[in-house]
Amino acid sequence: MANFIEEVIERDLATKKHTKIALRYPPEPNGYLHIGHAKAILINYGLAQKYNGTCNLRFDDTNPIKENDEYVQAIIQDMKWLGWQGNIYYASDYFEKTLEIAKSLILKGVAYVDLSTPEEIKDMRGTLTQVGRESKYRNTSIDDNTKLFQDMIDGKFEEGKAVLRAKIDMSSPNMNMRDPIIYRVLNAHHYRQGDKYKVYPMYDFAHPIQDAIEGITHSCCSLEFENNRPLYDWVIQQSACFETIPHQYEFARLNIDGYKLSKRHLINLVQDNLVQGWDDPRMPTLVGLRRRGYTANSIKKFCNDIGVSKSNSTVDIAMLESCIRDELNHTAQRAMVSIDPIELVVIDRDDNWTENLELDTVVDGQTIDNSFVKISNKIYIDRADFAINPPPKYKRLTVGGLVRLKAAYIVKCEKYDTDCNGNVVKVYVSIVPNSKSGQDKSGLKGVGVIHWVDAKNSVDIKVRHFDKLLDENDKYNPNSIEILEAKMDKDFVNKAERFQFLRHGYYCIDKPVANIQQSNTQSQLVFNRIVGLKDGFKH
Repeated sequence: MANFIEEVIERDLATKKHTKIALRYPPEPNGYLHIGHAKAILINYGLAQKYNGTCNLRFDDTNPIKENDEYVQAIIQDMKWLGWQGNIYYASDYFEKTLEIAKSLILKGVAYVDLSTPEEIKDMRGTLTQVGRESKYRNTSIDDNTKLFQDMIDGKFEEGKAVLRAKIDMSSPNMNMRDPIIYRVLNAHHYRQGDKYKVYPMYDFAHPIQDAIEGITHSCCSLEFENNRPLYDWVIQQSACFETIPHQYEFARLNIDGYKLSKRHLINLVQDNLVQGWDDPRMPTLVGLRRRGYTANSIKKFCNDIGVSKSNSTVDIAMLESCIRDELNHTAQRAMVSIDPIELVVIDRDDNWTENLELDTVVDGQTIDNSFVKISNKIYIDRADFAINPPPKYKRLTVGGLVRLKAAYIVKCEKYDTDCNGNVVKVYVSIVPNSKSGQDKSGLKGVGVIHWVDAKNSVDIKVRHFDKLLDENDKYNPNSIEILEAKMDKDFVNKAERFQFLRHGYYCIDKPVANIQQSNTQSQLVFNRIVGLKDGFKH
């Protein structure tokens, strides 16, 4: 079933209003993209693909104070990672055309230079229940406005001393139409244009002009811009110089429970050093999600499952986790990893004993992974898999108890050693005769199955587990990351980038994203947990 934007496009194509559609994604290069931006990107690019149209990437670089090339390159990389292909444009390339149109509005008598203070202009706008007041500069002559605007262009005004405003309607119920500012003075260095310009257009003025210049037919944006649409249409109408007339359509933005998808908030996290950077795996940025181990396909499926609507809602993060978990269940390399390990000694085998064991994984009735692991008389198990005084219904190793070592044997715990603080440091077991996995003739069963790593064939690693960056009060959560020591079979380390660590979840090797100037300075391999296993779903 077509969504409301698809219905509009299909109608426009059917009536020959447009013979080909053109869309765009217009990010401001003042930060890294987050998953909310991914929804907007995939909606625009998805529509272009579905209807054989185009989708431009156009940087809204009209505010030199906040923008730089680092963000530009990061956004391009994110767009390509999501599968986008198309032309790249910059709002700053249209500055001359935008100035030309601004001057034409002055000549038409629908724009004027206001020398009021920013505080006075804000007060003039009124409120949602009170109409605005006209500026004393509103009826300045066209000739004087032309000269004053040229003085702005020539840098004869300081910041905040003069603005160009559209002359629309100070009594409009839509506050965006109450003579909005369309140009302001900014004495700042532009990352692409240098010091050429002293005035810069406001987004609401520049954006529709850029759409029209590029021949955009359907300008799709989030619902927060719905009240800006009358101004968008006014700018296009007053410009009256474009062959293609774009129209704006709004859809609900993406909100995820427990996450603050605000670029300003994310910038504060980075600047306050509360995270390692934009690609911190706890961040909802696309580079953060990529570093954590999420795939482009899982992001696409998530956005597609949400769909396109005009009603804002909040999505549970479990929906995103389900998308990556479903993918990795069929693609991730299986491996046994011991987290917070303790040594387990097989007392009825000597130091020369070793065997190769088959570790296979079956998903949906099909074998997707078939590997071999070594076992000797010294292995590691999770500390959590042994208890001196087990809780009720404990199905792991206890003194005198039986468990099966995954793909190996049933073992019985004979004794254990502790340190001076009472912490278990070593566990001793014996093998139940004739209990080898796949050939078991012992007639016995362990209370459960635990995984392990051979001590002679292991390598030290660290694993990082993550929680939400914000607590229930929207405050920074200092416990949002936990780093644990672990042991991994060294033969598995280079087998893949993403793994299912049996009984623990899905993990990936930590690699800082390439467009961020960082390097992994850890002395040993670090793995990020992408997502945990579904309850009751463990291979």
